[in-house]
Amino acid sequence: MDIIKTITQEFGLQSWQVENTVNLLDEGNTIPFIARYRKEAHGTLDDQVIRGISERLTYLRNLDKRREEILGSIEEQGKLTEELSEAIGKAATLAELEDLYRPYKQKRRTRAAKAKERGLEPLEQLYWNDELQGKTLEQAAEPFVDSEKEVPDVEAAIDGANDILAEMVSDNAEIRKRLKESFLHKAVIVTKKAKDEDSVYAQYYDFKESAGKIANHRILAIDRGEKEGFLKVSVEYDHDRALEICDRVVASVRKEQGLNRPEYEADCFINDAVEDAYDRLIKPSIDREVRSMLTERADNDAIEVFAKNLRPLLMQPPVKNKVVLALDPGYRNGCKCAVVDGTGKVLDTGIIYVTMGAGRKEQAKKTVKDWIHRHGVQCISIGNGTASRETELFAVEVIKEVPEDVTYMVVSEAGASIYSASKLAAEEFPQFDVSIRSAVSIARRLQDPLAELVKIDPESIGVGQYQHDMPKKQLSAALDGVVEDCVNEVGADLNTASAPLLSRIAGINSTVAKNIVTYREENGAFTGRAQLKKVPKLGPKAYEQCAGFLRVPESRNLLDNTGVHPESYKAAKQLLELCGCTMADIKGGKLDKLHGTLQQKGYDSIAEEIGVGVPTLKDIERELSLPGRDPRDELPPPLLRTDVMDITDLKPDMELKGTVRNVIDFGAFVDIGVHQDGLVHISQISDHYIKHPSEVLSVGDVVTVKILSVDTAKKRISLTMKGVRQS
Repeated sequence: MDIIKTITQEFGLQSWQVENTVNLLDEGNTIPFIARYRKEAHGTLDDQVIRGISERLTYLRNLDKRREEILGSIEEQGKLTEELSEAIGKAATLAELEDLYRPYKQKRRTRAAKAKERGLEPLEQLYWNDELQGKTLEQAAEPFVDSEKEVPDVEAAIDGANDILAEMVSDNAEIRKRLKESFLHKAVIVTKKAKDEDSVYAQYYDFKESAGKIANHRILAIDRGEKEGFLKVSVEYDHDRALEICDRVVASVRKEQGLNRPEYEADCFINDAVEDAYDRLIKPSIDREVRSMLTERADNDAIEVFAKNLRPLLMQPPVKNKVVLALDPGYRNGCKCAVVDGTGKVLDTGIIYVTMGAGRKEQAKKTVKDWIHRHGVQCISIGNGTASRETELFAVEVIKEVPEDVTYMVVSEAGASIYSASKLAAEEFPQFDVSIRSAVSIARRLQDPLAELVKIDPESIGVGQYQHDMPKKQLSAALDGVVEDCVNEVGADLNTASAPLLSRIAGINSTVAKNIVTYREENGAFTGRAQLKKVPKLGPKAYEQCAGFLRVPESRNLLDNTGVHPESYKAAKQLLELCGCTMADIKGGKLDKLHGTLQQKGYDSIAEEIGVGVPTLKDIERELSLPGRDPRDELPPPLLRTDVMDITDLKPDMELKGTVRNVIDFGAFVDIGVHQDGLVHISQISDHYIKHPSEVLSVGDVVTVKILSVDTAKKRISLTMKGVRQS
């Protein structure tokens, strides 16, 4: 297989783009580095396309490796024909390869294998080749009766011959290919209840839907319901249509072998063997494969949804330089609190009780007001777990009773408990117990979501659907890729970034990240990027990959606090000289000369003069325009509140602002400030048709919604965005 050609066609790119990208990957370059600092080589492909090429490259190389293994195995058996070799060479998927290899695989002792051991293969060939010469099936089978070979009578001989032919039919790759294609479009997934017990799967207790139309989230729900013992699942397919497909392929095989339509007796035998092959061997196997393919499709879709949700969650604009009070809600054990300054340093901690009577609530108010006055708290971050509603109401009461300008926001605490009990949290806050660590995390999630969430396993962040049912390795790979892309897009402050954050920077593993932190602690703050070369185990290749993504605000060299890579420092300085600018001009925001010269002389001319490509030149210009730039600052800020509503306050047609918390296949959940998130069904998201909610919405989006209906008993809120003007 020409892998470069295949990927070029699949991605709609030019061959040089794919070839150069593959070469860069093979040289050990990271995807963020390739995307950001090798744009000329691949034609400015973004990180997601490059990651897609990398994943496809791995698959196709594994496919070729398996292809060679199969060819070698069949050749060793002396059964490799030119036709078979060509078919194996053309196989485009692992499933196709395995279907072709099926007849040549080492099998357990099947009924067909036992029949061959009893010497019944010649009888099967006699029937197949239609060489009965006027005999009945029974008469032809008489010579094969042999009690010593465990063939006691003609029926046993015919059955054994049937087993041999049935397995041959079952192993036919074309039959399996055609049936799978047809099943995926025309089979029906049928579910019944497995026990008389109400459950969340009640809608599937008597359910059927075409395999070609069933929604991915339904597949995942059915799979989980079956796994938990609530559902029985089967695959229904037209029996006659299946036999017709098998018969056509068998007729084609016979024609290729120069065999005419068999006489009545042999025809009956072949038809019976084909039906037995389908009912006993093929159908159960195809059922499993089709369900597996549907699950794989649903898994891939869910993982894609999770990845799409994770990216905007990580890239939420930070609430910078604000003193934050975190409230980690709780009933009996109280509400754990932490006051954190604008740099993330813990100023104060404690436990208050807001649900244990009026007296303790008043004491809690007194404590919180004291923190607000003493530490200058500007924002309250409230976890959305147990007792969140009561804690939110408490916070609003406090905000109304203090003269200071204080706002609040409810943040997701998914994964906070896992982090707080981790070895990492213990190393970071050895002086605090688990509950207080969780409160600190909730504060920092508001201040810098990315820096805090990278400490948590992406699967535990909780934006998606059925993430705990996903193939762990595949989900982890996809989510780790999203985290890597986000961290490197934002960059990290070399003097303040934690080891977990640094370990996500291109070229840096966890060991090197810890070494950077240790070097910082032992030698003081970094004063320039070049100092990285002194960090143990951070070699030239790692430096090349990571340097451009690390910022050093304290450096005398302004370029150390930009996304300009050290390899382009010389070009950046030449650019400034050409434009008659100095670093002082850049610091002062005097950029007219820079932009004016580029427009006047043209990017192509200047790029050639300073020895870089046009994409790199444009990147240098952008970085010089905004030293220390954080791309998250360009996004709409998070929605901070000062008041709270109850679900009973909601009325149809009421318009409210809210924050998108999760985007799934059938809609999006929006926090409108009443504790229960409302659902905007996919049919209510846009005035025009959309295939998936993610075409319009992302996690963290601030949107205006209208109330459609409210079910206070079930705590369900239906929302719409149709006909609602978005500000």
